[in-house]
Amino acid sequence: MRAAMTARTLRSPHDLAEAGLVAPHRLAELEGVAARYAVAITPAMAELIPDNDAMARQFVPTTAELDHTPDERADPIGDHARSPVEGIVHRYPDRVLLKANHTCAVYCRFCFRREMVGPEGIRPLSPEQLDAAMAYIASDPAIWEVIVTGGDPLIMSVRRLRDLMARLGRIPHVKVVRFHTRLPAVDPERITPGLVAALRASGKTTWVALHANHADELTPAAEVACARILDAGIPMVSQTVLLKGINDDPVTLAALMRRFVELRIKPYYLHHADLAPGTSHFRTTLAEGQALMRDLRGDVSGLCQPTYVLDIPGGYGKSPVGPSYVAEGEVTDPQGVRHVYPPA
Repeated sequence: MRAAMTARTLRSPHDLAEAGLVAPHRLAELEGVAARYAVAITPAMAELIPDNDAMARQFVPTTAELDHTPDERADPIGDHARSPVEGIVHRYPDRVLLKANHTCAVYCRFCFRREMVGPEGIRPLSPEQLDAAMAYIASDPAIWEVIVTGGDPLIMSVRRLRDLMARLGRIPHVKVVRFHTRLPAVDPERITPGLVAALRASGKTTWVALHANHADELTPAAEVACARILDAGIPMVSQTVLLKGINDDPVTLAALMRRFVELRIKPYYLHHADLAPGTSHFRTTLAEGQALMRDLRGDVSGLCQPTYVLDIPGGYGKSPVGPSYVAEGEVTDPQGVRHVYPPA
């Protein structure tokens, strides 16, 4: 079934049925999913979904999301445990997360913050809460980098982004501001010159981390949006979640990493899927992820190599979980052959 062209974001099972993305007889069951977890699919992504299972699995709700396993948790990476004030997560000494808003242009079906984001999620920071967050950042001279996340911070207005950067610009010890976003891929027309300009502040280095999970998301329009950021002197890195049925095979993962590099985006993290509620159908095993990383290392340019990481539940931070190539007295080459080292 081909989807109808849509000029607006689809926000309900009824919208999805009208666009031809789900069968009408599924409406009743999907209303139960939408009542629990937010739904939003932009026109750019809706256009890709027909006949593309990788896109559909990322954005179209299914009743599998209502199947929760005992090891899943509402806050799978422990944001709350590391939050000294509302909107701040301080997990590492030299950097903090600043969660300025909790809404997104699209809602991924595997989102690790799915209990916090969306219209019924945590409200955006009030002016008083933002003041307190900024005061916390200003109070700790060890904070070198502020990672602006959410939600998706780039859906905020240009005025709010400009104000945010101006305030961070007045904190001398903050040298780097990094924005985590999906917007250049999922709603590329919103990456305007004005928005890009709002991401800059005198004396600060801005980075943008783009979250994309399949090469098909990086359309010609997304390429233009990314170029607008890059050509303004803002470097970009990638973030990808390893997802069963979407990118958990060597050919698909390699195509994505190569596409990032072709767009001048350095592959950064490949995340093992978190223990978010109702997402077990997306999770691979660590052994499967490590095997994929071995395949990537053997066949694909070094420019295309992300770091495979696991966010340890409870707020303990990310650890690299890629394969090891070193054992006592031996090193394994990219083809899997072991060699004595130092050579005899």
